[in-house]
Amino acid sequence: MKGIQYLRDWALIIAMVSGVAGYFIFVNIPLLERASAFAREAVDFLQPALIFMMLFFTFCKIDPHHLRLSPWHGWLLLIQCGLFTLIGLVLVCLPHSHLRVVLEGAMICFICPTATAAAVITRKLGGNVEQITTYTILINLAAALLIPALLPFVHPNPDMTVFNASMLILGKVFPLLLLPLVLALLVRYLAPPLHAQLLRMQDAPFYLWLVALTLAMVVTTRSIVHSQVPLSTQGWLVVVSLASCALQFWAGRKIGAVYGDKVTAGQALGQKNTVLAIWLGYTFFTPITSIVGGFYSIWHNLVNSYQLYKAQHRPKAEGSSAQHA
Repeated sequence: MKGIQYLRDWALIIAMVSGVAGYFIFVNIPLLERASAFAREAVDFLQPALIFMMLFFTFCKIDPHHLRLSPWHGWLLLIQCGLFTLIGLVLVCLPHSHLRVVLEGAMICFICPTATAAAVITRKLGGNVEQITTYTILINLAAALLIPALLPFVHPNPDMTVFNASMLILGKVFPLLLLPLVLALLVRYLAPPLHAQLLRMQDAPFYLWLVALTLAMVVTTRSIVHSQVPLSTQGWLVVVSLASCALQFWAGRKIGAVYGDKVTAGQALGQKNTVLAIWLGYTFFTPITSIVGGFYSIWHNLVNSYQLYKAQHRPKAEGSSAQHA
């Protein structure tokens, strides 16, 4: 048990270092050079498959009867979808802007759905698990619809019409973000024994996340190594990830405070599914933008670590009021 707890405590660092080191080890072994094409195809398949499975296990824990809508859900959706759309329109109007890569990185940071692990952190901080679970479903739905609608205008394909490009992106994003929910609900109601068995596999999403994050860092490292983008631009992507992380945690808590739920709203807006962010950057945007997901993962985990530290050292008398802390 101590070994598992140690792994959990250092999982972020272990996964990220393993991904970076794994890439350099692979490319520096001559015997593996012939396998590079196969490896890229394997990663292209495994990344969305792992994201799908993580979401599936998360949604299996959802009891639809416990889902509740809150006014802050609408405000957070407006922030994420509004900023994503606004930046996208800027890029449509200024297609040759030298800030294109940086702005694309910001788009990813704002539209990326809430992390699958956000409910766990929210519970530890005294937030409302049902509310953040509801928002996770809403933002996944919004992202699945908005990304295919806007991206063909941001990244026009001369060989495709806007409609065909939208359908192509929709075919990749929509099943990845929403089919896990549909499948989880079908299993809950049509196969209760299987559903109960899946619920017992509590550590499965954690190990899937480790593998997915490691692969995501392999892809990010490869993008950085082969990128022709200036180091200054890559540095700005790091700054964008930090700024957007700070802004979203702050805005979520401010909006949530109005409705007496700032812990939950802060986590819902600030804690991201960064493996998905990396995949989105590498698959649909300029590949180098995938680094924003890697650095956002660092920032939001630092924020969560600080919040958990404060929660653990809060006087017992304040424990019952954690929701309003």
